[in-house]
Amino acid sequence: MISVIVGTHGIFSEEILKSAEMIFGSQENVGSVTFNPGEGIDSLVEKYNNLINRLDSKEGVLFMVDLFGGSPFNAASIIAMKNENMEIVTGVNLPMILEVLGSREFLNLQELVQIALNSGKDAIKILTKNVEIDEEEL
Repeated sequence: MISVIVGTHGIFSEEILKSAEMIFGSQENVGSVTFNPGEGIDSLVEKYNNLINRLDSKEGVLFMVDLFGGSPFNAASIIAMKNENMEIVTGVNLPMILEVLGSREFLNLQELVQIALNSGKDAIKILTKNVEIDEEEL
């Protein structure tokens, strides 16, 4: 199974995984990395590498990070650029994580990247308020 690592500024990565587990239950081969004030890229690279060594990463690693160009992305990029079977998706959100966790048993890494990309985009919606409401129906 493909490993999933969520890396974000602050504890967002830990909390979004807790939210996903509220919906999907406990997950295997998943971890989070936090970027805390005062830390640098080297610290993040070390955290990612330690987590990769604890996970079963034979089928690949999908990094899901918050911001393109942010420190969690940059540190993951250092690792992914040296490894064929690692990819990074930015803009992590709960629907994206749920789709990835639900699909990783039967998809390869490249397919999982597309699932993450599409589900992340598709989850963004707006409420249309221009609907006339019949007050008698309320």
